[in-house]
Amino acid sequence: MALNYFCFAPPPLSSFPSCHADYHYHSPKLQLLRHLKSPTPFSLFATPPPPPHTSTSHSSTTPIDEDPQPKEDDSEESTKYPLLDFFNSDQESEFDSQNGFKDEEEQSGHKNPNSNPEAEGVLGEILHIARNMKENVTLGELLGPYEGRIGEKECVVLLGLMAREGLMMGCLYFFKWMGVQEPSLITPRACSVLFPVLGRGGMGDALVVLVRNLPDAKEFRDVHVYNAAISGLSGCGRYDDAWKIYDSMETNNVQPDDVTCSIMITIMRKSGRSAKDAWEFFQRMNRKGVEWSLEAVSALIKSFCDEGLKKEALIIQIEMEKKGIASNAVVYNTLMNAYIESNQVEEAEGLFAEMKRKGIKPTSSTYDILMDSYSRRMQPEIIEKLLLEMESIGLVPSAHSYTYLISAYGRQRKMGDMAVNAFSRMKKLGIKPTSHSYTALIHAYSVNGWHEKAFVAFENMQVEGIKPSVETYTALLDAFRRAGDAEMLMKIWKLMINDKIEGTRVTFNTLLDGFAKQGRYIEARDVICEFGKIGLQPTVMTYNILMNAYARGGQPSKLPQLLKEMSALSLKPDSITYSTMIFAFARVRDFNRAFYYHKEMVKSGNVPDPRSYEKLRAILDVKAALKNKKDKKAILGILNSTKGMLESREKIKKDEFWKNKKKQSRFYTSIGNGRR
Repeated sequence: MALNYFCFAPPPLSSFPSCHADYHYHSPKLQLLRHLKSPTPFSLFATPPPPPHTSTSHSSTTPIDEDPQPKEDDSEESTKYPLLDFFNSDQESEFDSQNGFKDEEEQSGHKNPNSNPEAEGVLGEILHIARNMKENVTLGELLGPYEGRIGEKECVVLLGLMAREGLMMGCLYFFKWMGVQEPSLITPRACSVLFPVLGRGGMGDALVVLVRNLPDAKEFRDVHVYNAAISGLSGCGRYDDAWKIYDSMETNNVQPDDVTCSIMITIMRKSGRSAKDAWEFFQRMNRKGVEWSLEAVSALIKSFCDEGLKKEALIIQIEMEKKGIASNAVVYNTLMNAYIESNQVEEAEGLFAEMKRKGIKPTSSTYDILMDSYSRRMQPEIIEKLLLEMESIGLVPSAHSYTYLISAYGRQRKMGDMAVNAFSRMKKLGIKPTSHSYTALIHAYSVNGWHEKAFVAFENMQVEGIKPSVETYTALLDAFRRAGDAEMLMKIWKLMINDKIEGTRVTFNTLLDGFAKQGRYIEARDVICEFGKIGLQPTVMTYNILMNAYARGGQPSKLPQLLKEMSALSLKPDSITYSTMIFAFARVRDFNRAFYYHKEMVKSGNVPDPRSYEKLRAILDVKAALKNKKDKKAILGILNSTKGMLESREKIKKDEFWKNKKKQSRFYTSIGNGRR
């Protein structure tokens, strides 16, 4: 359980902490991890551990938890049907499962009012020019009158102001203008401001060119300049180029710091490197003299949590605190989210209680993580309590907070009114709904059978200028699938195509089931063809849906043909496939085929769960009772033979009088009764 496995040239076993259950926490599973004692202090240094310190990271370098890497598209589709998983997909919340968390100031919603001062004088004039710059004109062409009127410090301030307003091209052209001045106005501080900005704007090519053309002066071989360049390249997904910058940093003998360590560990995580690799890199940085810091350890904990190594992450956190570095809300949010993703809500609750006991103020992301877990468990009453607790400590619930509440109510039948009420409360508080909020509301209408209200919500969403997502369309399709309205299904599908939104596997199955159950088999086949064009080929579930539709429509003769199609596509039938066929043929009293496919099901080993199998056997027994005794014996013989319960008996040769045996017995019986 300790970190020996992750060590490069591991230290002695005694250097790792041993676990003792001396303390009691809210979660019994955390008792072995929350308080660790070790006879020998845990250390990654050849020298004794450093004294408590605070991070000395450069203020202009993007912190690791704010690294603006775009979210990676997870294309793995859920096989649950119809719509129970999309609420758990990544949402535009304060917590980013790919990048980490925002800092505490951003999460709490409080910003320094002096962080964006109003530009005046020359700076204000240049900023005004940058805002109103025409096409085909560069900023440098318009700054001739300002040569010699601003200095290096003013240039750094102006770069920051333009970056806050999103004037990326203005920043780039102004930086080039700075470089052609005599003397040059480019400073290491200006580079530290500009490089992360270019990365956030996706201008990786320009960033690489600027880094290559930096002056050879010693002042530009500064760790903060390298950190800014690496952070910028990480922000636009140029991980290989970021590693090249780090290699050049080592070549030029530039000493890395804790920010370098945290950025590189994050790059390793995002590029698919393992937690073991991150741990080895962390050790190497420690041997170079880089001290433990909150930023570096937070990045390391995130790497372990993403791989599900929660116990190891807890050990690292505890060792960090032993070195005098206190955990913050970001660290606890990362750990809590890891436990929530593993469906270990009790452990997350224990961390939440510990966090408050230490006096660490929870953030909006902290509550959103907990609300997400209770939304999955359909426990809206707990979410209501968390909303009240947020307001009591001065945190304002966001649209995501209310989305979790709407979803928790909406997934339950007969609670659609409560979901609508939660949506109304959100709008009364002035919180603008997101596409996820409307998706949750539409799904609530769908579950409760209010398909017309679902379409009205969809139209209101468009009126408000909120673009529907693929999940929104899928929820709306599901509402009309449940209502059995094939015409509206076709209409919504066409709207979806016009908006150039590609469906997912869940969308595919929803449309297919909706058309097939209404007997629109041609449209159902069209759905299979259209989704095949975008790479969503038919699966076993696809054919199970078709078989179920044909069976309900009284066309069991189509089922063997579908089974042949599955075989042609190398799809193996499962227990649902066989059960559907058996029920279909038993319903029309075709017992020969019913028991034939029962035999095939047993041979293939795809027997359903015991409860479903008992139900299947009971239905077959009831159907068999309607036949004569001879047929029932044959049916039971087939069942027993498939289970190996039937003993083979030798056939006895019949004599010439066997046909008259019963008649003779009845004849002699009647004579005997007459004599009496």
